[in-house]
Amino acid sequence: MPPRARRFVATLAVVFFLAFWVWGAVTLHDRLPDIWWIDLIFFAVAGIGWGVPLIPLLRWAERAPDDKTNP
Repeated sequence: MPPRARRFVATLAVVFFLAFWVWGAVTLHDRLPDIWWIDLIFFAVAGIGWGVPLIPLLRWAERAPDDKTNP
């Protein structure tokens, strides 16, 4: 797959993943007790945690194209 197409696919995947992540965070937050320190911990983890699952996708998108000229 050409690099430009990989980046496009990765961009779409990031947008859909973040929409799902935000929906999940809001849904889960509604089920937590209304205590300020729980909110602080929850939003710190949710705010940082979205990047971890995307690391392999972003590495794949920025990978150099396979060199098919050398057998």
